[in-house]
Amino acid sequence: MTKAKPPTSSPPLAGIDDILRQAANYMPDEDLDPLRRAYALAKRAHNSSRHRYSGRPYLEHVLAVTEILTAMRLDVATLTAGLLHGILKQKEHPVSQAKLREEYGEDVAGIVAGATRITAVQFNNRLAYQAENIRKMLLAMATDIRVLLVRLADRLHDMQTLNISDQEHRREIAQETMDLYAPLAGRLGIDWIKRELEDLAFAHLQPEDYQYLMSKIQTSLPDREAYVERIKGLLTHHLRESGLTNFRILGRPKHLYSIHKKLLVQNITIDKVYDKVAFRIIVGDVKDCYQALGVIHSLWPPIDGRFKDFISHPKANGYQSVHTSVIGPNGDFMEIQIRTEDMDRIAAEGIAAHWAYKEGQAASPQDVKLFKWLKQLVAMLQELEDPKELLETVKGELYEDDIYVLTPNGEVKGLPKGSTPLDFAYSVHTEVGNRCSGAKINGQIAPLRTPLKNGDVVEIITSPHQKPSRNWLHIVKTSRARNRIRQWLNQEQREHDLEKGREICERELRKHDISLKKLIKTGHLQELLKGLSCNSLDDLLRKVGSGKIGMTALTRILQPEELRRDEDTEEAESALMEQVQRRQSRKSRGGGEAVIVEGATGIPTKLANCCRPVPGDEIIGFITTGRGITVHKSNCANLLGGEAERRIGVRWSGAGKTPFRASIQAVGENRKGLLAALSSTISNDDANIANLEVNTSSDQARFNMILEVDGIDHLNRILQHIRQLAGITDADRK
Repeated sequence: MTKAKPPTSSPPLAGIDDILRQAANYMPDEDLDPLRRAYALAKRAHNSSRHRYSGRPYLEHVLAVTEILTAMRLDVATLTAGLLHGILKQKEHPVSQAKLREEYGEDVAGIVAGATRITAVQFNNRLAYQAENIRKMLLAMATDIRVLLVRLADRLHDMQTLNISDQEHRREIAQETMDLYAPLAGRLGIDWIKRELEDLAFAHLQPEDYQYLMSKIQTSLPDREAYVERIKGLLTHHLRESGLTNFRILGRPKHLYSIHKKLLVQNITIDKVYDKVAFRIIVGDVKDCYQALGVIHSLWPPIDGRFKDFISHPKANGYQSVHTSVIGPNGDFMEIQIRTEDMDRIAAEGIAAHWAYKEGQAASPQDVKLFKWLKQLVAMLQELEDPKELLETVKGELYEDDIYVLTPNGEVKGLPKGSTPLDFAYSVHTEVGNRCSGAKINGQIAPLRTPLKNGDVVEIITSPHQKPSRNWLHIVKTSRARNRIRQWLNQEQREHDLEKGREICERELRKHDISLKKLIKTGHLQELLKGLSCNSLDDLLRKVGSGKIGMTALTRILQPEELRRDEDTEEAESALMEQVQRRQSRKSRGGGEAVIVEGATGIPTKLANCCRPVPGDEIIGFITTGRGITVHKSNCANLLGGEAERRIGVRWSGAGKTPFRASIQAVGENRKGLLAALSSTISNDDANIANLEVNTSSDQARFNMILEVDGIDHLNRILQHIRQLAGITDADRK
């Protein structure tokens, strides 16, 4: 099969004079001098720079991005930021944000900084890097939406000129575009950018499918054009007969990715896709929209479930239109949209059509609604630490609402298709969701897992005794509901662990005639917390309650046998100290060949079982009577209070070949298949499970394991992969 080539849809390059002329057409009274100065600065800064994806001069990319922003009819500050959007990371001719603020004002400097890709922070893996990059971008975008408009224009031109040889990197960029940037454009109502980003990403992700559809669409072009003219003629005739005169009809082919999705969902061939063309009727006012709808439904029978009234219930991004699908001539399905001229402009330009930039100008209701959604999304992102969960949340929030349901008071709530009353409850308020004990749909009691449909009236029944269940996570569809349930469950688990840990500690302390109050009063608690890597007493109690700090470690901390100083053994210890300096030939035991004792060789060593150090950990040796050197992690709790003169410097030799043992604990849902997935992940990372202990409750499982690993990097990689498993909520070293 011939290798498919991605599309090259980049428009002819505009010069700065073209941009100034276009900007002057829609901003005749604005001072455009900042654009001229910004272009001169960009030209100097990017004199020899090349665009990372096309290999062309970077200045061409800057002009192309600004041309896209001009096509969206954006303000001078945004166009200026478009010209300067890559300047902060320019190394040959660096320009600071302070300099931009001084020369172009706070708005321009803020947009440029927010739109600049975050590259200073390095992460252990691609997932964490991508998640943090998205988090920072969305935070900046919540402050000023123009940050996102510049990033969309930047990504659109990146995709139009994507010509890098590394296929895997090219697919990563295309996948990020499909998952993030195209849905963001849709959320902002900029439909033409959304469609083009989807088609460009589709071309790189599935080039053969793209090329096949493209050839089929091109082959049928003459027939399709004749079909469009025929339908336009029929519609024009009947609309005029009904008394409508002020209207125009457009027929456009659906973009390739939407056709591809239809083929997958309906499991049909391209020849069976009848609605490859979508028709749009633009009328004078809202009354004419519904009159035109009546004419269409009198001509052709509507398809059940395919009618949507976004005029009465606009989308969150301000989009308004009436959508209907009918069975047209020859039994073909036809999709028709009806809207006014203002609605059509907003549908094309999205938020850019009504965004309030001018000082003192009130924000429109659409802007307020969009910003409310943005702030809710950002608030959720601030609470999420796991990169995988963050990315899933962003993706879940970006997909547009598929259904619209109502509260008993008539308030409209947009939700994704497949949402349940539980999703609806959390969309009203977190506390309503947490206390949801039942629901009525259209006046009838219904199970909480019932899928909602367009137009349903939903009433939530609450109870002060109700609380979220882990099973709810399998019922809800929205990321908002899922995150709120997880937060409640995690908080409940933390409180349970805290109480359990307090009971355990108090019980063990009583055995040694100590109390928590005494530990705090004597100041020993801070030393204890530091050695156990705990931030506070509550942190310590929770780790004890959850099993992260085991009973053995706790007992040894309170009365560490190894660190007891017995006066009767002083002479033997002194002799051992001399032995450390003079023994040169005796072979190390139990993993000692991997450790070098500073200043001596051949001293018997062993790795401590309490902290199980592995290569890469910071380590310290401790002289034990008659047993040589025990090697601990430098922050091991069992070293607290020990005599400094019994410690000795040690380091990893790098020569050890035997696997090292490390203790870890993973916590997850108590469900079938999780242990198998855990074992498979560890095996795939070339590690062995030396010991496994599983403790379960009704909804949770704890896996305490001893793994054989090569070193700290190997162990960290395993932990990262375990944390990414579905159903695992936490994984860490014990």
